Amino acid sequence: MKTFTLRNGVSIPAPGFGTYSRNYDFTEEAIANALKTGYRHFDTATLYRDEDLIGSAIQRSGIPRSELFLTTKVWKTDMGYDRTLRSFEASCKKLQTDYLDLLLIHWPVPEYGPVNDPCRPEDAQDTPWEVLCRDTWRAMEKLYEEGAVRAIGVSNFLPHHLMRLSADAGVLPMVDQIEFHPGYTQQYTVDYCRARGIVVEAWRPMAKQFLANEPLLLELAAQYERSAAQICIRFALQSGVLPLPSSKNPARMAENFNIFDFELSEYDMSRLSTLPQMAWSGQHPDRKRAPEG
Repeated sequence: MKTFTLRNGVSIPAPGFGTYSRNYDFTEEAIANALKTGYRHFDTATLYRDEDLIGSAIQRSGIPRSELFLTTKVWKTDMGYDRTLRSFEASCKKLQTDYLDLLLIHWPVPEYGPVNDPCRPEDAQDTPWEVLCRDTWRAMEKLYEEGAVRAIGVSNFLPHHLMRLSADAGVLPMVDQIEFHPGYTQQYTVDYCRARGIVVEAWRPMAKQFLANEPLLLELAAQYERSAAQICIRFALQSGVLPLPSSKNPARMAENFNIFDFELSEYDMSRLSTLPQMAWSGQHPDRKRAPEG
């Protein structure tokens, strides 16, 4: 298992285990299987509705909390100083832990439903995203300074979002979790983060199998005698990006975890890095969702 080290010395195991499912159908058994496979880094969020399952699976596993790395995120409707503190407490209760290893702001720019949406904060229409991020970050800095979280960061932030947040921050973001995979590497954001000591994590590192039939991936899978998914995960690691693969299938969990006994050549890294844009999720923090593909 590889580790990535944050600027404050905290180490993060790689690969991590992503727990997002569009159908919100992760089970406690799936988390237990991931633990048995060897995963010790679990990435969740309030949105994913599985924090309680992760907490229960960990308790039943008997694995010491100190051997695990738990990440969760503050959702759009939980942004703001007081809401963030309440969100942290609720997440810890579900995860059955008294501290988090990493807490992230999930998205920089909130999107709310209609005015009568019960999840819409009363002040949503009057609060600029910059203010919500600043207030959310102040709460996260408080938790970090108190030792309730070991590290703080963001998710889906582009450089201009990071610039605004960092301008008022006492503690700079340590992690930025973004969509990253062959065909969508967001290289400008990766380079910006790397220059500032921000570790980049990759959600959707395999593009949810949308790359499974890409000719270059098939060619490299055959050449290295690995799956297309393993090629994608290895590509992230060699790009200096921490991958967060996700699967409910025990065999695929193991496959995604076993990516340390081969290495992609510089030539093949170049070919993967320069693929035309493809398999983008359609999610962009400054725009409405585009069609996936």
